[in-house]
Amino acid sequence: MPIFTVGLSHHTAPVDLRERVTIDENELPSALCHIHALPGIEEVLVLSTCNRLEIYAVADDFAKAQQQVEDFLCRRAADIDEPLAPHLYAHAGDDAISHLMHVACGLDSLILGEPQILGQVSFALNAAQQAGTLSVVLQRLVSGAIHAGKRARAETAISRYTTSTSHAAVLLAAHHVEDLHSARVLVIGAGEMANLAIKALHREGVTQLGCINRTFSRAEALVTSYGGQAFNWYHLAQALLWADVVIAATGSPHTVIHKEEVAEIHAQREGRPLVFVDIALPRDIESDVADFDGVFCYDIDDLRATLDANLAQREAARPDVEMVIAEEKSAFVQWHNSRRAIPTVVEMRQKVQDIAETELAEALSLLPELNDREEEVVRRLVHRLVNKVLHEPTVQLKAAAAESPEAGEGYVQAVRMLFDLMPAEDMQHSPAKTNGARHVHPSHRSHNAAHVAACPAFNRDEEQAHRLATFSSPWNGA
Repeated sequence: MPIFTVGLSHHTAPVDLRERVTIDENELPSALCHIHALPGIEEVLVLSTCNRLEIYAVADDFAKAQQQVEDFLCRRAADIDEPLAPHLYAHAGDDAISHLMHVACGLDSLILGEPQILGQVSFALNAAQQAGTLSVVLQRLVSGAIHAGKRARAETAISRYTTSTSHAAVLLAAHHVEDLHSARVLVIGAGEMANLAIKALHREGVTQLGCINRTFSRAEALVTSYGGQAFNWYHLAQALLWADVVIAATGSPHTVIHKEEVAEIHAQREGRPLVFVDIALPRDIESDVADFDGVFCYDIDDLRATLDANLAQREAARPDVEMVIAEEKSAFVQWHNSRRAIPTVVEMRQKVQDIAETELAEALSLLPELNDREEEVVRRLVHRLVNKVLHEPTVQLKAAAAESPEAGEGYVQAVRMLFDLMPAEDMQHSPAKTNGARHVHPSHRSHNAAHVAACPAFNRDEEQAHRLATFSSPWNGA
């Protein structure tokens, strides 16, 4: 199966390396198009989060395509002293399918079962769709992974204990203050992660909430509903002096809190501790702010230690999630295998339909006395006969191909021999490149075949299978 992924994650690379190669939302369209333009790569999707950067692709020559993707990632890290290659991993075929489904279900996350990854996979899918770098294989695979993730969260306990990154940051902060409920907590940022952090703080009973953002109105809108106060960015020093805990969660490409800002207010704090928890990537806070007495700084790599209690409860749900993944993976593999039969089904039905059209035309020429209504009755009869006679061969060929590539190939060859079709190895276009389309001489092309030929190339196999072969997918009822 020509599906593969190359990437790095919190399992293989530290945060400072991950943040140097991450692809942000603004870069994503150009990155997708650049990778898609590499020789041999037919489809591509990029999943870029604070904890991973993974590129999923479809290519006939896996080894060559994998090397090109690795080279692309290494070029992004060209200015880093440490080589990137040792931190990369690659999966192909069944392993790539399993890996994506594990990712979408939260089994590969820094925080087991965290919910944000499902939205991030959906965002990656939408971005690739908008960039035009997807076709039917990755589209179906990623949609299946999202479906697996939704099932895992609905049918198992993998996400029933709150351990999101934002909540983990709150738990970490709670370990470093005497009483979190009465502590003054400042959140930097006004995006999704900041919103989640404020919600987590509110659930923990924090009553003195502050929020600061470069756009004051966004900070105000975010925090006032929780009874907190918003700070103008020009009053950053005042906000830092006010706070006992600072949770940083902006989307800035650069650090926003530096040693100089902390030095400015350190003496005025008169020994009152200040805890920074940085959950942004790239990081928002320079790590050397912790050089001051009473100042502590933690980033997302430090969160793991705070999660053990809740993670133990989620870990118990892992076998149930693995069962969901096995079912969804099997469904995708069967769908993918069934695609091998599409060119033969289309040719078989087209040949029989062409014969029927020819014989119908000859018969009607011998019956000039038929009126329009009677002629339409005869036409419908012929078309129904074609569909009914070919329905069972179509279903059986599809089922055999879905169940086993070997059995499916035997059925395909038998059908091609019985219907005197062009040998598969002599076909002008492979299914991977043409998605099951074949050339039909214009003089023999029916109305349906002509309609299919006008469809976009990436969708042609689905249209032909539906219109010419009633070739419904066994996966998700499609």
